[in-house]
Amino acid sequence: MTNENAAVYFVDRHIDEGRGDKVAFREADGEKRALTYGALQEQAGRWAGALHKHGVRREERVAMIVRDELEFPVVFWGSLKAGAIPVPLNTLLSASVYEAILQDSRASILVVSKELWETVKPALDGNRYLRTVVVVGDSPEGAESYEDFVSDAEVEETCDASADELAFWLYSSGSTGTPKGVRHVHGSLKATADTFGAQVLGIREEDTVFSVAKMFFAYGLGNAMSFPMSVGATCVIFGGRPTPDSVSDILANEKPTVFCAVPTLYAGMVAAQEKSGEAPVHNVRICTSAGEALPREVGERWQKVWKAPIVDGVGSTEMLHIFLSNTPDDIVYGTSGKAVPGYEVKLVDEHDEDVAEGDVGELLVRGPSAAEGYWNRRHKSQSTFQGHWTRTGDKYERTPEGRYVYCGRTDDMFKVSGIWVSPFEVEQALVDHPQILEAAVVARADEKDLIKPAAFVVLKEGVADLSADDIKDFVKEKIGMWKYPRWVDVVDELPKTATGKIQRFKLREGC
Repeated sequence: MTNENAAVYFVDRHIDEGRGDKVAFREADGEKRALTYGALQEQAGRWAGALHKHGVRREERVAMIVRDELEFPVVFWGSLKAGAIPVPLNTLLSASVYEAILQDSRASILVVSKELWETVKPALDGNRYLRTVVVVGDSPEGAESYEDFVSDAEVEETCDASADELAFWLYSSGSTGTPKGVRHVHGSLKATADTFGAQVLGIREEDTVFSVAKMFFAYGLGNAMSFPMSVGATCVIFGGRPTPDSVSDILANEKPTVFCAVPTLYAGMVAAQEKSGEAPVHNVRICTSAGEALPREVGERWQKVWKAPIVDGVGSTEMLHIFLSNTPDDIVYGTSGKAVPGYEVKLVDEHDEDVAEGDVGELLVRGPSAAEGYWNRRHKSQSTFQGHWTRTGDKYERTPEGRYVYCGRTDDMFKVSGIWVSPFEVEQALVDHPQILEAAVVARADEKDLIKPAAFVVLKEGVADLSADDIKDFVKEKIGMWKYPRWVDVVDELPKTATGKIQRFKLREGC
């Protein structure tokens, strides 16, 4: 029987194919360490041995609150080698959320980057499931250092597993509330590499990838690990906070050929570059965007300034990566493109009937990377995973050319004068304004308790003031009289998840 443990394909195979000395990961910050495929196999095997030495049994959860640093791939793949379940967590959460997730997952081992220890420590009080806490770096009181944990451990071979066996969990980003544990199987990692990675991105061995999106969530996990490791490429990782300046420096100095980011950063980078008036220095051949729909205006400005196309698509934690996308030879900014080869999508109404062309419907998808379900959320699993189809919660319309245009989340849509309004359509019109950097739109009740659009906007750097009336008039001319925002609040920043998704529920709470 063939061993279908994902670590065999993504790690062990490269040694047999002669890539043991090739760099798999290199850090762009800190000590700027590098890790070859051979060293990754050895260290991941030693991590597997350390887990067994400390009594970790098959399918026990290994929670990871780990920055993008070399220990992340070692712990992730080493846990798979041992048959344990790695659970990467968002590194930007509060102690109370960590406490809830650690209790929910019942992880027996927790791995924490030293920089995050003070935030995480209060979340550990009263946890009866954790047996060991491992800190990457100097070990504080109550924890064990990473080096001590793996010392004297034997290097173990990869355990046998089937493609349908549980491999890892990811917690949803919480753009609409409490994060949920999403359970994925071994075969899903290769499925995303065989579909989006190979057939849309065209990843190849000579590529160097840099993903601003962190490895703890689905988009970043595919960008930084599954895709480059599927072909033996190299990935640049960055543990710091991505800003337009820091990311531009990495593109200039590390010279990646594939760049993966989110719309917020693309908007910020292109604005900064336009302000500088200088041509950017880089070696990027292709970019990807996900996490939130990319505004048409941002995509067009980016390609004009950076001379590198952005392949914008939509994915989800439940589907592991992008399943609907533009392609390098068929990009229409302002749309999410077409189904990625290997996936099917359809639009349905509230009765699950197919909608007509041009009408808005909920997007459903089926394909090889769908999650097994949510942990401890049976009712939610039944409503999201329906046979072969997965409900995305996203509203789309399909154009006559077969492309899909994002209209917003199912719970973000609202009616004005009996007509559906897409918050994203109004947001697209707002960011077309030359002085607006970002925008978010939610529903708000007026003095007659009638629902109307309310806008929150972030102005571009150097713009001191912009009148609400000017903004309203601009939107009226762009998309129509009844869709314009009745209220406009200028804010310093929009609330977002670490994946770049705007948390509109927080904006609605303030309305």
